[in-house]
Amino acid sequence: MNSVADADPGFLDREYNPRTRVPEFASYFARWKDLGREARNAARKSIRQSRRVHLDLRYGSAPAERLDLFQATGASSPLLIFVHGGYWRALDKDDFSWVAPPYVAEGISVAVLNYGLAPATPLMQIVEQVRRACGWLYHNARALDLDAARIVCSGHSAGGHLSAMMLATDWPGVWSGFPQRLLTGAVAVSGLFDLEPLTRAEFLLHDLQLNPVMTRVLSPVHLRWRNDVPLLRAIGATESDEFHRQSRLIAQAWPQACERELLEVPDANHFSVCDAFADSGSVLFKSTAGLLSH
Repeated sequence: MNSVADADPGFLDREYNPRTRVPEFASYFARWKDLGREARNAARKSIRQSRRVHLDLRYGSAPAERLDLFQATGASSPLLIFVHGGYWRALDKDDFSWVAPPYVAEGISVAVLNYGLAPATPLMQIVEQVRRACGWLYHNARALDLDAARIVCSGHSAGGHLSAMMLATDWPGVWSGFPQRLLTGAVAVSGLFDLEPLTRAEFLLHDLQLNPVMTRVLSPVHLRWRNDVPLLRAIGATESDEFHRQSRLIAQAWPQACERELLEVPDANHFSVCDAFADSGSVLFKSTAGLLSH
């Protein structure tokens, strides 16, 4: 489980900064923002659907602690939580509303989360915010017409890290009366599970400000797998060696959680693999939906 301890900062920047490998990265962000706006507008225009779309629900007191809930028709639907990436320091839930409609069409409700961004919000606090969102959704499941026994937390890149952190959470220890298995499973798309290399990547140094102790506390590979549920891992085939290694590391640390093979999405880069997550024809979409079908 050793990191690339001898790697120079330039290597780490090339391996961990996807923008260096995908020159057209800005076009993904622009398209996602447009698609997100279209998805919210479509929800507002449909009288029937708007009754089951709730924007900017507060799950906590901080300004960023909001989520959008896109509900499937039918009573007590399963819930997919989606946590966006952006290295904990960029992007917004509004950029990812487009993730919801394909799952809603399959009878799965979707909650798209916001959280405070680094450096103004420290990474430990971000983890706590996502925990609070998951806990709020579980606690309010009946009122929201959701099935509390079928909740999956998913995320892309930094969101994959945050989703894995939810499986390392001692839920009864955080909130008395909560079950240990609060989640049905988690999905980490291009996830980050050992944060030690990021402490030496120059493009992240200012924003993350991680010390060695916090790095271990915030790295799933160094934590216990506390929720006895699966972690579905996916990666774009053309992503860097280090992103591939990260997904292997968590399988070594949590072999029972990662019994399913790493899902490699053909021809996908770090950004287009997120598109596959919401493509109803992709294996990644079907595998994610399958976690909620029982």
